[in-house]
Amino acid sequence: MKIAVCVKQVVSREWHLRVADSKTWIRDQDASYELNEPDAYALEEGLRLKEKHGGEVIVVSAGPARVSQVIREALARGADRAIHVEVEGLVDADAFVTAEALAAALSDERCDLVLTGLQSDDSGFAQTGVLLAEKLGMPHGTIIMDVQVADGGLRVKRELEGGWFQWIAMPLPALLAIQSGINQLRYATLKGIMAAKKKDVKKIAAPSVAPRQQILNLYFPEKKKATQLISGSPAEAARELVRRLRDEARVIQ
Repeated sequence: MKIAVCVKQVVSREWHLRVADSKTWIRDQDASYELNEPDAYALEEGLRLKEKHGGEVIVVSAGPARVSQVIREALARGADRAIHVEVEGLVDADAFVTAEALAAALSDERCDLVLTGLQSDDSGFAQTGVLLAEKLGMPHGTIIMDVQVADGGLRVKRELEGGWFQWIAMPLPALLAIQSGINQLRYATLKGIMAAKKKDVKKIAAPSVAPRQQILNLYFPEKKKATQLISGSPAEAARELVRRLRDEARVIQ
């Protein structure tokens, strides 16, 4: 199987976030970065499928030159080669622009399976994989918790709401958005790190695509106290509390 795994570099969760002067993104010039966690699970699933069914795993990432950090990490974990869509203006791009960039990298690869993380830790759109599937003309499944390859197709387990799951059959080629926790992550060994230095990383230019969404204002939630005292007898206070929870806070029905 030829498996492509899309990975993203995001700001480390331990880094102290600060809003940029433009108020449209974070000030990330001195930030520390890491591999997006849901993408790490997608990579691990791709590596396990390769070990079971043979083939190769291609890592694809879009972003500035610093993205090479997570690309090398993915290669050190076991991916065979990589494609880097190198473009500076993709840091705060919407899902449409990102999907176009990834599609440009994968359009000629003719992969059997494309894996993405369910969503990114920074933007959290959870739409890039879906849009990429549309661009590639592939059927797709989201929130995937198990992947089985059999009889030239797929059988996948999707996580639904309320603790329910759904098994569906899909043809190949296909795209799957992987849920975090699907497997246990591996880490790069010293041998893998050394081998990654010799693996091929192909760089391509990103297509020119106009964004469809724009961040107008980014800010931290305001912390303020808004304590309200409810007077009256216990019965009256209880009725008023229920009314406020139902009609104002809308946390009960």
